[in-house]
Amino acid sequence: MLTAQTRPQTQVVGIVTNRGIGVPDVHVMNLSKNQATITDQEGRFFLAAKTGDTLLFSAVQLQRRSLVLSEDMLLTPLLLVPLEEFVNALDEVILRPYNLSGDLEQDLANGAGPVKVASTMGLPNAYAKPRTQAERKLFEASTGGGIIPLNPILNGISGRTKYLKKVLARERKYSQTEKVRYSYPDSVYIKELKLPADRIDDFFYFCEVDPEFSALVTGGDALRTWEYLVLKSKAYRKANDLD
Repeated sequence: MLTAQTRPQTQVVGIVTNRGIGVPDVHVMNLSKNQATITDQEGRFFLAAKTGDTLLFSAVQLQRRSLVLSEDMLLTPLLLVPLEEFVNALDEVILRPYNLSGDLEQDLANGAGPVKVASTMGLPNAYAKPRTQAERKLFEASTGGGIIPLNPILNGISGRTKYLKKVLARERKYSQTEKVRYSYPDSVYIKELKLPADRIDDFFYFCEVDPEFSALVTGGDALRTWEYLVLKSKAYRKANDLD
């Protein structure tokens, strides 16, 4: 086993865990050097880095995490990086105006009459786009009533507002990635990009950490985005020995 005395200071040896168990196939990217690797079956990784570099950890079903390396982290024999599970909470529930029994004639009779929704009832803001969970939390943290609203002040001091802004930015970036991910069926990625079916989601995490990917998605140019995915898939296959 490598020790702090024998391991070069530019080499980080670590293990990514979830609930105390090593997690394989986690992307570990050194954003400062634009280099990346993937954890092995035990969750271990080896990556060149120096003090002050930022490492980004991402994997399917787990929350991404960034870590700025300190001198103590570089000297530790094994850097432990726990990741939490990603929970995508349901933002809204649609209630039907009647229950279905399975009997077609009975359901048709019970379902007679117009469905009442905000727009048909003439309610204000009926066509307003509902806020996501992250948007609602940020709105709540940054607004308040009274002569001197306390929410923005208290949340600003505690750092909650800054944290929620980061959560919202991450949510929007994830939403962009999902939009591109499901623009084509899996068969296209398998046949055209030569990606294994179980690596497609991981490939898009690989793309997401690249600032160029976000700029392409925002621009809305489907042709340029596809050309980018073709080039990026070659780099991904090479990095993962898939060719």
